[in-house]
This record gives sequence, structure tokens and C-alpha cells, in this order.
Amino acid sequence: MDCLAYAAHELRTPLTTQRALLELALADRTTDLATWREIGEDVLRACKQQERVLEACLTLARSKDAPQSFESVDLAMVADQALRTQDRHSLTTVAILESACLNGDPNLVERLTANLVSNAIRHNVADGRIEIATRTESGRAVLSVANTGPLIPARELRRLFKPFERLSSSADGVGLGLAIVQAIAKAHRASITARPRIGGGLGIDVAFPALS
Repeated sequence: MDCLAYAAHELRTPLTTQRALLELALADRTTDLATWREIGEDVLRACKQQERVLEACLTLARSKDAPQSFESVDLAMVADQALRTQDRHSLTTVAILESACLNGDPNLVERLTANLVSNAIRHNVADGRIEIATRTESGRAVLSVANTGPLIPARELRRLFKPFERLSSSADGVGLGLAIVQAIAKAHRASITARPRIGGGLGIDVAFPALS
């Protein structure tokens, strides 16, 4: 199923819900202003969710293309920026950021890093922990992001990187964060290693090709 089909699938339910709300309200001649306001708020929330789905689909489609230009990018700086711009709530953050340079599309590398950090924050536990590190190994720039969180069976790891796949129906987000990460990594010929953590949570390493 391509991204267009995924988007159609994900948008069908909120559209159906909005239509049902409006039809019921219009059919009931006693619907008052307070009820209309409540319905309007429900429809607005659904519209915002649809916008998030469409934006994520567009990002996923663009991420699959080969970068138009390569520049020198330092993962340490990108990771530091990602941490500064995201609300980590009550989470403990451990960051070990060593300079790790690669040739790539700065915007795409920033999106990959932001998605990994956002994913680690969103799928965590109260008063949990996130760990982020950058380093160079055998000439390769490596980004590592790990968190505390629910237990993840090893057999379910591949699902996490598929568009719109969620391990829980109550999971927040549109289900495209890690699919976008994988697309960007592939476009840069980078490898991804994911592993469940003992006690719960997930660790992900992205290793970019060595500088030539």
C-alpha cells in the first residue's frame, strides 16, 4: 500500500465522524448553540489531525528522494538543537554529544533526529528517561537515541518502521515518525539498528557512511 492509500485509510475515519456529527445536529431541530459549539470543537480537532496526517505523508514522500545536495553536517549540533526545541516534560535527559560529521542534506538529517527525539519523548513513561549520543565509529557518524517506556517484543520491531503501524491503539501521533526516519536513512545510505531495552523502552542507532 503506497502513501496515498495510507492517507486515504487514515483520513476516512475522521471524515466519517465529522459527517455523522454534522448530520445528527442538522437533523435535530432542537440543537442549541452550546451543542453546535461542542460539535465545532470536535470537528476542529479532527481537522487538525487530518492536517498532521497529510503533512507527515508529504514528508515521507519527499524523504524517499535522494538528497538534492550534500553538505557537511555535525550530528552533535543537530542533536543539541533537537533537544533544545522539544518539550521533555518531567523526563530525565542524558546527552553525550561528540562531534560526528557526515555529508548529507541538513534539513533531512534534522528531521530524522527530531523524529527520533520526539518518538523517545512521546512513547515514554512518567518521570522516565531519554538518552541521546553522537559519536564517530570507524569513520561513520553515529546517532543513538534510547528511552524508557513500555516493553516491546523483539518480533514487533519491524512494525514500528512501517507507515501508520502502532503497537497500541492508544498511541499518540500519526504513526509515520519512524517510517520517515527509515526513508531518510535509506536516502543517505545509512543503517538503522533498533533493539528493545531490558525493562522497557527502545534504543535506535543510525550510522551514516564514512566520509570519503
